Amino acid sequence: MKAVVLSEYGAPDVLRLAEVPDPVPGPGGIRVRIRAAGVQPADTMLRRGAAPPSMAVPLPVVPGNEFAGVVDQVGDGVTDFSIGSEVLGWSLLGSYAQAVAVPAEQVVAKPAAMAWDVAGVMSASGQTAHRALRELGVGPGDTVLVHAAAGGVGTVAVQLAIAWGASVVGTASEANHDYVRSLGAVPVVYGEGLADRVRAAAPQGVDAAFDAAGRGALDASVELVADRARIATIIDFEGAARLGVAGLRGGPGARSRERLGELVDLYEKGALRLHIAHRLPLAEAAAAHRIVENGHGRGKVVLVP
Repeated sequence: MKAVVLSEYGAPDVLRLAEVPDPVPGPGGIRVRIRAAGVQPADTMLRRGAAPPSMAVPLPVVPGNEFAGVVDQVGDGVTDFSIGSEVLGWSLLGSYAQAVAVPAEQVVAKPAAMAWDVAGVMSASGQTAHRALRELGVGPGDTVLVHAAAGGVGTVAVQLAIAWGASVVGTASEANHDYVRSLGAVPVVYGEGLADRVRAAAPQGVDAAFDAAGRGALDASVELVADRARIATIIDFEGAARLGVAGLRGGPGARSRERLGELVDLYEKGALRLHIAHRLPLAEAAAAHRIVENGHGRGKVVLVP
């Protein structure tokens, strides 16, 4: 099969399309012929050699940690899925490819009405946002500050907070303010004076803050949120240690079938939508990484085998 292979760390052009052996599912596993695979910031970190310890694996590897597709092989002991089942799910690596083999507990059924591109980008950013807001205890009556509200994780975080009864202020570049409003949040621009702009947008105060941006977002957050236990970042771990707030990394419990299933249920109810900003073939994985690393777009980037 064809897959994008990372054989050396470096700039996006180190990603090469190559022929690799087809994966084979083990007991309790399935093989999925991929129809769409999301591109995540974690993938670009892996490519640069800056991945967290959980992704530290010997090269060469096939990047990619979320996908959607059709089951074409089923391992011993699998009863939830059969050949032809349409699924979406996650894998530590291997999704920039025509097929991936994963444990069956790492996928859920794809709703018939969900587009393949959307299914392919649901697992990673969606579960990251879900976990963060659950850690922060977001619920009815809260006012939540979401940094990078137009990005892949921020887009989901805004909608989840609203679905759970909170109101949201979202930071974004001015060009993305209409998009952030369309998600249901009050947009404010990044930069100096951010805390004052948030106070003006939320005179009732801010109960929790979620940082998916970096760029000094935590310093503004601690000015606005009284309880530092209700501030978290997925990007600025140095700032988290300095300020005494949560730095959320991947690991056990970060993703689960139950978490992903809840996101799919919200999608089917119309409470969650994902914007596909760019759709590219596998051969253009390097271009996809450049887009993600630019960091100023809205929505998600998807690769299509």
